[in-house]
Amino acid sequence: MNTLALGPQWLDPDYLIDTFGLLGVLAIVFAESGLLIGFFLPGDSLLFTTGLLVTTDVIKQDLWLVCVAVAVAAVLGDQAGYLFGRKVGPALFRRPDSKLFKQENVEKAHEFFEKHGPKSLILARFVPIVRTFTPIIAGVSRMNYRSFIIFNVIGGVLWGTGVTLLGSALGKIDFVHQHIEMMLIAIVLLSVIPIAIEYLRARGKAKKEAVAGAADPQGPAAGAPSQGPRGRHAKR
Repeated sequence: MNTLALGPQWLDPDYLIDTFGLLGVLAIVFAESGLLIGFFLPGDSLLFTTGLLVTTDVIKQDLWLVCVAVAVAAVLGDQAGYLFGRKVGPALFRRPDSKLFKQENVEKAHEFFEKHGPKSLILARFVPIVRTFTPIIAGVSRMNYRSFIIFNVIGGVLWGTGVTLLGSALGKIDFVHQHIEMMLIAIVLLSVIPIAIEYLRARGKAKKEAVAGAADPQGPAAGAPSQGPRGRHAKR
């Protein structure tokens, strides 16, 4: 089965599975779940393709065993990310940009974690890039370890087994076999929808704040005498 490479050939799920097998899939899931260098890896489409190939007997292992292995790799990946975050700490936010590291990815994951709290470890599993950095941010924030383990396991199982089972279920449909390229593109598009929604929300909020600021003629710059050094910190 040849699938459409949605980027470089070495990122094509079919190529990765054919070259590295199930062990390669587990290594990629582990890396994307919590290693800084794994944020660009094709997690969703890779798991979907894995489930499809199990159903079509291209991958010879039992489906339940594949699902368990994927879930374990996902959980261990987040565990590694959490421990890395605890060790690196705030220094991560001062790390300069490079080809494989962008500070904006850390900031997005931090905002996501601050907004959703511990459940972000579950939600982030389904958001590319954010799922890589969220466990690291949890470690930086020194999230309670017991809570981290609970949400990490839940998220790893839901994402790892869920996407794999989806690929397996749809793999039994002839239409999917005949349009596998379209299905992989759909998986990628679905995975970026949360990012688009968050972007639009942030943009809308910024516009509302700008309009509110322009409509308020009694703001600090419009009339009221300055408080001098007694700003917002003095009100605490």
